[in-house]
This record gives sequence, structure tokens and C-alpha cells, in this order.
Amino acid sequence: MQSGLYVALSSQIALERRLTTVADNIANMNTAGFRSTEVKFDEVMARTGGDLNASVAFVSQGNDYLNTRQGGFVKTDNPLDVTIRGDAWFAIETPAGQALTRDGRFSLTPNGDLVSSRGYPVLDAGGAPIQLDRTAGAPDIGADGRIYQAGRVVGSLGLFEADLNPGYLRYDNSGILTTAAAQPVVDRHDVSVLQGYVEESNVNAIGEMTQLIQVNRAFEGISSLIRDSENSFSEAIKTLGGSR
Repeated sequence: MQSGLYVALSSQIALERRLTTVADNIANMNTAGFRSTEVKFDEVMARTGGDLNASVAFVSQGNDYLNTRQGGFVKTDNPLDVTIRGDAWFAIETPAGQALTRDGRFSLTPNGDLVSSRGYPVLDAGGAPIQLDRTAGAPDIGADGRIYQAGRVVGSLGLFEADLNPGYLRYDNSGILTTAAAQPVVDRHDVSVLQGYVEESNVNAIGEMTQLIQVNRAFEGISSLIRDSENSFSEAIKTLGGSR
């Protein structure tokens, strides 16, 4: 009976983690460049104390991963709005170090520094900040990320890829900090940039709301099961205690 309680408790821990990610996804359904968080759960087998051949299946706490599905594109005609086609990231310099983002809503500072929507410097493929000439007019940005002003190349947007399996942390909504160092995209014909567009969040609002309801119901059901099991266990103790 106690094994059943432990299994139910492990399920509640897993559901609580999924509930946290669903709530975060819903909160960022309108965040530009946001990629939703999914959770993968594994079955963990544990031997029971009484029988070496018997085992109990528990639910793991789960591992987070990012949904890499492309978000929708919104046309803005702003020459400093840029979106990425394909699985890659822009790089920005933050107080926490280099972060990756899909949010391409850039702007220029009075000094001509290209910065993100949060004011962080946008980096080129070499990891250096990009600076433009404010007096040279609006830039043209090619599909390869090269930036042109007055007909000449003045910089290039860095496009990066990173292995997120070793781990990552969220940073400022659509940004992430990676455990493994990000690498510049090289010879990838499936990656390009599009000027004058912004990528929307890839959160499926209806799907997330449905999951939120399902997770809440499952959590309540397991809570009820735990209460019933505890009551049965208490009644058994009282019965056995009174039979002496």
C-alpha cells in the first residue's frame, strides 16, 4: 500500500512540473520569438523490499526541452525587424553573458549600436557587437545576414546553433543561456534571415489551455486517491490494533 502512495506522490511531482511549464508557455504566448517548453517523463523502476523479483514503476521528475517548431511571421516593414528561417538563433550580450534569442526586434542607439528589444548589444558571427552608421539611412539585410548601408557591407548578423541537451536556462522571456557554447552557423542552406518580419511565439494557445485543464484534473484525481489510500491504511491499523 505504501508503494502505491509513493507512486502517486511521484506522479504529483511530475504533474506539478508540467503545470509550471504550461503556465509559463501560456504567459508567453504573445512573446516574440518565444519557444515553448515541453517535458519528457521517463519510467523509473525500483525493487520492492519484500520480493527481489517485484518492482514498482515511478514517474521521473522529467527533463525540459524546447519545442523547435517555427513560430508564425508577422510583417512589420521595419528594416530593423529580422526573423530567422530555420533552426538557429541570434546572439546578444547580456549581464549574464552571451544569450541566444529568436526575438529579432532590433533598434539603433544614438551611437549606432544595434541592440535587442531589451537594449542588449546584438553580436556578429565572431561575437563582436554590431555598429551601424545612423546617418547612412536604413540598412538592407540580406538572406545570409549581411548588413548593407549605402551599397556596401557594414556588418553581418551572427546566426548560431547550440546543443541544448546538456542544459539551458531561460533569460528575459525569449532568450536562453546554454551550458554548451553556441557555434556560428556554417554552410547551412536551411537557415536564412528575413528583413521586415517578426517571429511570433510558437506556443499553441488552445493546446496549452487543454493541457492545463488535463493536468489540473489529473492532479486532483491523484490527490483524491492518496486521501482514500491514507484513510484505508488508517482504518486497517485501527482494525488490527483493536483485534489484539
